[in-house]
Amino acid sequence: MVQLPAVHDGVRGYSGHLLVEHLGVSLRRILIGSAIGVAGGLVLGVLMGVVPWLRVVTEPVVTFVRALPPLAYFSLFIIWFGIDETPKLWLLSIAALPPVAVATAAAVQGAPTGLVEAARALGAGRWAVVRDVTLPHALPEIFTGIRLAVGIAYSSVVAAETINGVPGIGGMVRDAQRYSQTDVVVLGLFAIGLSGLLIDGLLRAAENRLIPWRGRI
Repeated sequence: MVQLPAVHDGVRGYSGHLLVEHLGVSLRRILIGSAIGVAGGLVLGVLMGVVPWLRVVTEPVVTFVRALPPLAYFSLFIIWFGIDETPKLWLLSIAALPPVAVATAAAVQGAPTGLVEAARALGAGRWAVVRDVTLPHALPEIFTGIRLAVGIAYSSVVAAETINGVPGIGGMVRDAQRYSQTDVVVLGLFAIGLSGLLIDGLLRAAENRLIPWRGRI
C-alpha cells in the first residue's frame, strides 16, 4: 500500500501508474460521463415537465433504465463500441441521466401556478416562462438531482473500469481483487470515498453560490 503513491525498488506505483494517476484517469472519465448525463437529463427533464404527452411516453423508459444495474448494459456497450473509452463513458452517462431527468421534470412541473400565469398574462411565451420563471424556481431540485447523478456515476466507476480499466482507480481495485491484494483494494476504496466527499463538497459550494435563495422562499 505504501508503494502505490511512489516509485519503490524500481516499481512505479501499481501496474506502472501512481495512485494519483489512477485516480486522475477515473475522475476524468467521471467528469466527462457525468457532464454528458447531466446535460441530457436537463434537456429531457425540461421537455418532460413542459410537454405532458412526452412525459407519459418517456417516464417509464427513464424509470426502467434507472432500475438497471450498470453491469447489465455495460456488456452491450462493449459489444457495440469495443473496450476503449467509449463504453465506459456511455455507462457513466446513462447512469447519471435518470436522476437529473426525474428531478428536473418534477421541479418544472411543480412551478408555482400563480407566477406562471402572471408571466403569461404579461405576454411571455411558453419557453420564455420556462427560462425566466420555471427554471429559476426549479434550480434547487435540479441541483439535488445533479449531486445524485454524480454520486451514481462515481459509484459506477468500478463497473465501468471492469474491462481495460487500468489506469483507473476502479480498474486498479478490480485487478487487485483478482490477485487477493487486500491492501490495494482498501486503499482504492478509501481514494474513491475521499475524492467523492471532495467532489460533493465542491458541488455543495457551487450550489450555495449559484442558488443563494434556496431555503429562503
